[in-house]
Formats: sequence, structure tokens, C-alpha cells
Amino acid sequence: MFILCVLVAGVSALTTSSVVHTEGVSESPITSEKHTVPGDNCRFRGRDFKSEFRLEGEPVALRCPLIWPHSDASASSHTLLTWRKMNSSQLVPGDEPRLWIKDATLWVVPAVQQDSGTYICTFRNASHCEEMSVELKVFKDTDTSLPLVSYLQISTVAATGLLVCPDLKEFIPNKTGGRVQWYKGSVLLDKGNKKFLRAGDPTRLLIANTSMEDVGYYKCVATFLHKGKEYNVTRNIELRVKKTTTESIPVIIFPLETIPASLGSRLVVPCKVFLGTDTSSNTIVWWMANSTFISVAYPRGRVTEGLYHQYSENDENYVEVALIFDPVTRDDLNTDFKCVARNPWSVQSLHTTVKEVSSTFSWGIALAPLSLVILAVGGIWMHRRCKQRAGKTYGLTKLRTDNKDFSSSLNQ
Repeated sequence: MFILCVLVAGVSALTTSSVVHTEGVSESPITSEKHTVPGDNCRFRGRDFKSEFRLEGEPVALRCPLIWPHSDASASSHTLLTWRKMNSSQLVPGDEPRLWIKDATLWVVPAVQQDSGTYICTFRNASHCEEMSVELKVFKDTDTSLPLVSYLQISTVAATGLLVCPDLKEFIPNKTGGRVQWYKGSVLLDKGNKKFLRAGDPTRLLIANTSMEDVGYYKCVATFLHKGKEYNVTRNIELRVKKTTTESIPVIIFPLETIPASLGSRLVVPCKVFLGTDTSSNTIVWWMANSTFISVAYPRGRVTEGLYHQYSENDENYVEVALIFDPVTRDDLNTDFKCVARNPWSVQSLHTTVKEVSSTFSWGIALAPLSLVILAVGGIWMHRRCKQRAGKTYGLTKLRTDNKDFSSSLNQ
């Protein structure tokens, strides 16, 4: 029986050992096979920040953001660049004649609404593999889709405006040789128009003396020839015009260079900044202590900054931020406090120090009322004293006179 148990245990051990060995050998082929599946074991770099919004019936060129603008990388024999649609392992273009890849760019000519979706560009070489996605949305050319497919561009009143026809690099490699027509709404802007000028580059349109009337939708249309057929490449632009504003430089009008204070007392020092007629809230104000922010210099909060307060006085605008001491200590007397006001056009600062109020001055102020009382009481007392002495002198004089008369009468 003992011999039978030993034999069973030995067979079991051999079987277990062979299973483990077999799994170890088969791991390597499985791992290498995964590398051949599109998209597997690739580092995903995220989605391209820019989505492509295009019109149905027009050509679309999706650039691979992983190697753009270094498109020469795709020409190397040691690299592989592929495209596929999200949630699909099938590579594009596949059997679709409207799609092809050239210089790391996926072409769709012409695009239809069913082409909308997320496309993944995979860049692979012998050492690594990376992926990145691009969003494509194809719309019908209608008034409803106009705000969705338009590029926002901004100009200023009375300035020379500039409109740029974007994303035409694949269609017009040489900007001076391309042909682009410009429209405002549906009206063609001819080259002789003095309001809308060409500057040699057909992808740019100048607007002389921009006004609020120039606000609206513009359209630039280029042409693309493919297999003998001409396609329009349309880019819509929404122009917004902003009014010019007179921006003022902030002026710090308070505090003074020195601030009197008593040790141990609570002190509030406002920094008052004059903004003129500028009503925008783009001026920021803060305090510093020895070139350090207040919150850093006083982490326990003995000295803090007050709230940002903006207000108007006599149609003029101000900003205030207070510096609050609770309480004032002797260390504050040796600290350089600075108020800083900043807007996009200027930075202003003003230094101030805390000065201890002298003890003589403070005692004089405190005892001034008492001194007046003492002087008043003393004056009354002196007045009464002098009056009493005057009465006694009169009595003595009279007595002396009477005595003299009495003596005279005796002598007689």
C-alpha cells in the first residue's frame, strides 16, 4: 500500500511540473501575437484638441496628429502608419474607393454624413507604438449647420480687419498659386471692392476701416480637382467686431508713506486705487510684506488682506483692498509693506511702513482733557482766593483808619 501511494504522488508531481512548463513556453508566442493586432499594446495619447467639422459633398483631409507636421516620418520603411475607425479593428480605407491615405493624411472624397465619427491614427515602429484620435463631423450645408461649421474671428472698430481662410494646406500647398473666392453671406466679393482687399495671398482678406456693419458670416471657397472632377472646399467664418475701449493705468492714491499706529492695537490700512472711467474688473490689487505675499509671510493670519472692493465716486471708479493687522506688533515697524495694482497695461506699486505713535504724544492726548479741568478748577480757586484776600485788606485798612481817629480824639 505504501509503495502504491509513493507511485501516485510521483506521477502527480511529474504531471504538475509538465503543465507549468508548458504554460511558460506558450506565453511568449501569445505576447508576440498581440503586437500584430492593430491598436493592441499601443500607448493612447488622447484625442486631438481640434475636431473637424466639414460639409457633405466636399473633400476632407484628416491629418495624423502624431507625426504632423513631420510627415516625412511616414515615408520611412521602418515605420507603419494606419487608420481605423473607433470600435472597429478593420483598417481604412479598406475597399472604400472614396478613402485613401497619402503622407499620413486620411482623405475622404467626397464626404458623406455616415463618415462622421472618431478615427484613430496608429504610428508604429520597431521600438514603440502610439495612437491618437481625431473627431470628424459631417453636416449638410444648411443655415442650421452654419454656426456649427464656422470659425470665429474677431476684429476691432476702425482697425484694418483680417480674415483668414483656415485649414487649406492640403488643398492649396502654394498659397500664391491657389484660387479662393470670398463671400459675405451669399454675395460674392469681387477683387475691385475697395472695402474688402486682397493682399497677394488668396487665403487672406483685408477689411478696411472695420465697422459694426461688417459683423456677420463670411465664406471662402477653394477648388480641388480629383480624377477629373472639381470639388468645392468651403470654410465658413463668423466675424465679430468689438468696440475700442480706453484702458487706464491704475493709480494708487492711498496709503501714505508712513502709517501711525499703537502697538497692540488693531489697524486697517486700505489700498485705494484710482481706475478712472475704466469699469472693467481686470485690475487686481494685492499686498506684500518684504516682497512676500501676505498669506505666506503671515501663515497664522495675524496680518491678512481684506476683500476686493470695487466702487464708484463721482462717476470715477476705484478699487480697495485693505491690509488688516490684528494686532500691531513691533516686528511690523521693521517691515516693508507694498500695495501692488496690476492690469494688462501697467503695474503700479506703493511702499508704506508702520510707525509707532510716540509715548509723549499719546500721553499728551490722553491728559489734555484732564489738564483743561485742572486749569479750570485752578483758575476758579485762584479767583476766589484773590477775592478773599481783597476783602481782608479792606477790613484792615478801615480798622487802621478807625484806630487813627480814635487816637486823635484821645490826644485832644
